[in-house]
Amino acid sequence: MRKFVLFILSMVVMASCTGPEKSENPFFSSYETPFGVPPFELIEVGHFMPAFEEGIKQQEAEIEAIINNPDAPDFDNTIAALDYSGGLLNRVASVFYNYNSSNISDTIQSLAKEVAPKMSTHSDNISLNAELFERIQAVYNQKDAIDLTGEQVMLLKETYEGFVRNGAALPADKQERFREINQELSVLTLQFGQNVLADVNNFMLLVDNEADLAGLPASVTAAAAELAASDSAEGKWLFTLQNPSVMPFLTYAENRELREVMGRAYIARGNNANENNNQEIINRLVALRLERSQLLGHDNFAQFALQNRMAGNVETVETFLKQLWDAALPIAREEAVELQKMIDSEGHDFELAFWDWRYYAEKVRKAKYDIDESEIRQYFEINNVRDGVFMVSNKLFGLQFKQRDDVPVYHPEATAWEVQEADGSHVGILYMDMHPRASKRGGAWMSSYRKQQVNEAGEFVHPVITIVCNFTAPGDNQPALLSFDEMSTFFHEFGHALHGLLSKTHYHGLSGTSVPRDFVELPSQVMENWAKHPEVLKQFAKHYETGEVIPDELIIRIQESANFGQGFATVEFLASALLDMDYHTMEAYAPFDVNDYEKEVQKRYNMMDEIYFRHGSPHFGHIFAGGYSAGYYSYIWAGVLDADAFEAFVETGDLFDQATATKFRQEILENGGTRDAMEMYKAFRGSEPGIEPLLKQRGLVK
Repeated sequence: MRKFVLFILSMVVMASCTGPEKSENPFFSSYETPFGVPPFELIEVGHFMPAFEEGIKQQEAEIEAIINNPDAPDFDNTIAALDYSGGLLNRVASVFYNYNSSNISDTIQSLAKEVAPKMSTHSDNISLNAELFERIQAVYNQKDAIDLTGEQVMLLKETYEGFVRNGAALPADKQERFREINQELSVLTLQFGQNVLADVNNFMLLVDNEADLAGLPASVTAAAAELAASDSAEGKWLFTLQNPSVMPFLTYAENRELREVMGRAYIARGNNANENNNQEIINRLVALRLERSQLLGHDNFAQFALQNRMAGNVETVETFLKQLWDAALPIAREEAVELQKMIDSEGHDFELAFWDWRYYAEKVRKAKYDIDESEIRQYFEINNVRDGVFMVSNKLFGLQFKQRDDVPVYHPEATAWEVQEADGSHVGILYMDMHPRASKRGGAWMSSYRKQQVNEAGEFVHPVITIVCNFTAPGDNQPALLSFDEMSTFFHEFGHALHGLLSKTHYHGLSGTSVPRDFVELPSQVMENWAKHPEVLKQFAKHYETGEVIPDELIIRIQESANFGQGFATVEFLASALLDMDYHTMEAYAPFDVNDYEKEVQKRYNMMDEIYFRHGSPHFGHIFAGGYSAGYYSYIWAGVLDADAFEAFVETGDLFDQATATKFRQEILENGGTRDAMEMYKAFRGSEPGIEPLLKQRGLVK
């Protein structure tokens, strides 16, 4: 029986590798590269579509082989066979979608619009295949009577429930509408992200009067001068909406009029009177998601989305967010009063506005704690931070990192690293890509070019992981000096990378970060706790010129100011989390103006005019172009987990306690999605977490 399936699949693979055209396409051959990474130097844009089409064709044949297997459905010939299918498609898709985030071009973006509906159709052809679902359901119905490992039970459950959630149990007429919705969603989410990127790349604030640079650190003005020179504007200073440019400007620029220009441009991404406006797209996405969810029998999209997450239901999330909101809002209001006093003391007669907050918060912080972000940056040269991340990973898990110049990279600014165990055995390959460019979307993320699994031949497949960031770039005669937030983000994304690298699952569908959305941030956020700890800081934070270790008195000042501004930070985040839930708990759609809708949400929750959403609707890529729809709360939900998890190390008296680190690796990082998320957490910690450590960590309780 199993031999029959393997024979069919081998014939498909052999048939796909013939002909001169296919032999020239690197996706159709085994990668003859170190560690089998993609041969980026050989990949051309013209290779993608033929590889997508062939990958779809191959997986269609693999699905047919499963359906036509004469043996009764069982785990191996149906569930596992489905998990193993689509090898070529996964290979080309992993490269293409990473390119469409970090190696973007007009051609790639145009091609993405062609690929999206093809992939949507292919996905629907699988999930809505009645014969395939019949076999899956047959195996699922006998799950209690067959002998399966815990991982196999989880894969069976995820496969069956995934098909149901993707419409397999719907009647034929509703399946047709389901397909139409998916087609449109695939194109709209893609267009949303492209519109935001276009607005970011289109905006330029060109300063030609040096007096308008007052207050800005020398490193920021030097970077702006270099950027202007590269744009044929020598002798001027160019600022953009990339975070390393806009955030320092809003934090330090004394010119309030220019701060307002930058602030308004920043929140207007995707909401300008041009072809990149996302208002109509948001309306369609909200309406289509609601319709799709109701086809599946749910009242709203959030109810559907939360069904397979840790939180479980809308009520739990809303109660959780309300508890935090009630704790944070009074503190944010107190902070606003303090900032207004600073404004008044300087003799100004204006009211605090959102484009003033970061500027005056920095001034108050400096006055109260004698701390300046530009001073802190001197100790976070990017290579030192990288070495600090490596050091923490080594002390916790014994990992070693060796840069490999012989491994192909997808962009000249990316670097490749081999990750090894303490004994030198291979773990995986890690790419790192650190600075902004026009061909990269904003933010920071982890992804993969190859996920870990055990293949059909029983061979362990090592992962190829990438982390992509938009950190402050090096300037003229100065290395890249990171802000405290950028340094923490480096540790955060590296936590995601470890989750992918240390995975030890059997099945591709459960590997690495294939976990509930509100659990996936635990491995990343917990790493931030080491980044901020004095004991760890003193091991990697060194002055970029003198090599001096960060002084104790500066660490003390950083610690004393750690909770300063937490009211603002928490309210800004929660405002977006509440906005996300508001869109996705809608139970009846009627066309709306996005700006008016946001104002209604602000009014409903008694939000402050001085604090705008961390992510306003027109550029809220997490929920309208990514996978965090009805899930943006996940970051702060995982904050409860990470605060409690780090406490496990603190309780031992050793931040690198090996027994605790081994337990965290074995119960969390290696397991991927092979077990229930809360069960994995309890296996590590011994009990469910409480919210109190998070509230204390953020200074939201006295």
